Amino acid sequence: MTPDEILPDALLEKIRARAAGYDSNNTFFHEDLQDLVDVGYLKLFVPASDGGMGFGLEAAAQCQRRLATAAPATALAVNMHLVWTGVAHVLGARGDHSLDFVLKEAAGGEIFAFGNSEAGNDAVLFDSRTTATPLPEGGYSFSGTKIFTSLSPAWTRLGIFGKDPAGRDGEGELVHGFISRETSGYRILDDWDTLGMRASQSGTTVLDGARVPADRIFRKLPVGPNADPLMFAIFACFETLLAAVYTGLGERALDVGVETVKRRASFKNGGRSYAQDPDIRWKVAEAAMAMDNLYPQLRAVATDVDALADHGPQWFAKLVGLKVNATETARRVVDLAIRVSGGSSYFRGSELERLYRDVLAGMFHPSDDESAHNTVANAWLGPLED
Repeated sequence: MTPDEILPDALLEKIRARAAGYDSNNTFFHEDLQDLVDVGYLKLFVPASDGGMGFGLEAAAQCQRRLATAAPATALAVNMHLVWTGVAHVLGARGDHSLDFVLKEAAGGEIFAFGNSEAGNDAVLFDSRTTATPLPEGGYSFSGTKIFTSLSPAWTRLGIFGKDPAGRDGEGELVHGFISRETSGYRILDDWDTLGMRASQSGTTVLDGARVPADRIFRKLPVGPNADPLMFAIFACFETLLAAVYTGLGERALDVGVETVKRRASFKNGGRSYAQDPDIRWKVAEAAMAMDNLYPQLRAVATDVDALADHGPQWFAKLVGLKVNATETARRVVDLAIRVSGGSSYFRGSELERLYRDVLAGMFHPSDDESAHNTVANAWLGPLED
């Protein structure tokens, strides 16, 4: 199947029609999620032999781009499930089958979410403010606070990590595992009342002795940057799928802007369409050219991940560069679409008003602008001297 077949226009219109209500009421996209489950969307990375679509990252990214044109917040939240299933797929393609169980459980209907982000942790995956305490039977007890936990009302499996300070002979060890909805020792706060991306319901998750048994611990890594394949797989899937969502958001903003310009009439020019105004045309052209630069970058990076391309130390630069370019391009395109659409886009309830708020979330996802530029500079120039 193709992205167009999985997400036909009729389904996208149903999802688009609900987006404003979710945003206005600050509610989770239960109906969208059920529709996506029904068409097998949460099994994009699941092998066809297990009832899935058998997609790689490039095809999944195009699906997410398409979904985001209808409902960016729905697409952003679904991303978290697709990140974990994508990580399992990317690892498996490279001979690492440690997360094959994620694909098996996704095939059975489990919904995965990403519980790694922490307030004030600018080390992201290379350190943690959450404590992982070893248990006698080989598992760990996790205590800490995770933020931006998308899919909070619906996940059945939550990936988390924390630091065992005594691990690796006192140097500290980062421990990764999954809890289930039935796990005790965690609670989800009802604190998601944000400027945009409201339907994602990415509530704060407080871990208070949440126990992960030994068979659900899937990685133990040293503190700090490392070359473990898990790090590449997470960055590859997270950054690429995130970029796909914001690419779709920018695409929709351009389409809405064009439709609005064609409808608007200029009083001073005798009722002629604003599509005939040279200044308006220049802004629409600028937005279109920005989007045209983004589409091939998204496709190229995702295709290279699927092809097991060897970019060496440039890989992380390519991934974070894609994320920053997508989120910043989408912001610029939304801004241009609002400028050419006039004052109607300033009113609550207009689609561009919602997209304007939704697109701002892009600056908060890792890698942020500062971290990304540091990564790219290191790739090209080497690290800063001591």
